Amino acid sequence: MQNKSRKLTDMTDLRRRAELRFKASPVLPAPPRTEAETQRVLHELEVHQIELEMQNAELQESRDKVETLLETYTDLYDFAPVGYYSVNEQSLILAVNLTGAALLGVDRSRLMKRRLLSFATPGSLTILQTFFKKVFAGTEKQVCVVSLQTERGATFWADLQATPANSPKDTKPWCRLVVSDLTTLKQAEEVLQKMEGLATANRALKLEIVHREMAEVALKKGEAEGREMQEQLRHLSHQLLLTQEDERKRISRELHDEIVQTLVGINVHLSSLAVNDTSDLKKVRSKIVQTQQLVEKSVEIVHRFARELRPTVLDDLGLIPALQSYIKDFVKRTSIRTQFTAVEGVEQLTSTQRTVLYRVAQSALTNVDKHAHARNVTVKLRKIGGAIRLEVHDDGKSFEVQRVLFAKRHKRLGLLGSRERVEMVGGKFDVSSVPGHGTTLSAEIPLPDDAQAGAPKTSRKNAVLAKS
Repeated sequence: MQNKSRKLTDMTDLRRRAELRFKASPVLPAPPRTEAETQRVLHELEVHQIELEMQNAELQESRDKVETLLETYTDLYDFAPVGYYSVNEQSLILAVNLTGAALLGVDRSRLMKRRLLSFATPGSLTILQTFFKKVFAGTEKQVCVVSLQTERGATFWADLQATPANSPKDTKPWCRLVVSDLTTLKQAEEVLQKMEGLATANRALKLEIVHREMAEVALKKGEAEGREMQEQLRHLSHQLLLTQEDERKRISRELHDEIVQTLVGINVHLSSLAVNDTSDLKKVRSKIVQTQQLVEKSVEIVHRFARELRPTVLDDLGLIPALQSYIKDFVKRTSIRTQFTAVEGVEQLTSTQRTVLYRVAQSALTNVDKHAHARNVTVKLRKIGGAIRLEVHDDGKSFEVQRVLFAKRHKRLGLLGSRERVEMVGGKFDVSSVPGHGTTLSAEIPLPDDAQAGAPKTSRKNAVLAKS
């Protein structure tokens, strides 16, 4: 476009000089011409005139095109949405469009030959210097983002893209630089970051609300469970008192029915010995033998009461012999085939813990006798990790465990009492009952710390007890 404009200017200048030369040249008298020559000259002049007019029209059309292209170039260059700069190696501005001048807040005429580095903020000066070094050190496009400030001190974020210019007419290196204002984008990013922060805080707040709601639900559930536990404790205390009273009635009744009657019989025999004639030694011996039998019966009854209240073998010999004795008596009374397996490590438990396991096994076998209608029972004492586990399994009928454990009007302590005993010594109690598979009761009590530190004992005792 610049070449066409230069050619048009040269042609106009050439015509102007030709007209001046024509006016300055002397007018010579024309030689006499014939009519034919005159017609030929006129024809040539007309042809030249037509050619000149055609050339003039072409020149006018070319001039109009050049003006249109010049306006388009000016519009694209000066009014582009980004700033265009021509910058040399010292960052001096050689050329700039109107947008570039507006970005820096300086008139284009005053911006020429000013260093672009002078518009960098202190924090971006080193970055901009490094940027220009990279631009003039290579041939590839370089990009960076810096903070620039206008002549009035207003700062803005700018995106810089530069490529080295390769022109054979230029002896000094320079580059083409495009500058875009990123202030709006940066503000949008800051707003987005704030929105993300708010969204994160909102999510955290919602999560906190959910946690608080869950905590509130758990608190309400805990309060409900606490009230239920209090109710169970009141029920347990009430049932304990009733059980104690029933036990006292039973003991009183059995003492009256058995012990008192036996003692009365002893007293009658002794009275008859004092009243009757003692000369007949045979009768005396018979009376003495009957009296001794009554005394032995009384002693047996007292021992049985003592065993039911608390077997002395539990304190004297340990848990395993006590359970063996109780299971042997259980088989005699019920004719239920019972298998008992135990490990010797059971005796490492404390006296209280052994008593708890004994009472749980006693209660479980009593329930089997009264409710399960079982034919076979298995009792196991095992060592699992740092704890002793009691398992009582029967092949009898099943029942709803939760209904029995949490029944508000249960008339017996039963499973609830066993659970309370086990939890009292820090153990775990569990009952599972499945139709067709019977019921399994388990009580797991941790061993004392000193017992857990010792070597485990692996010897086992087995007993299969059955009444023929």
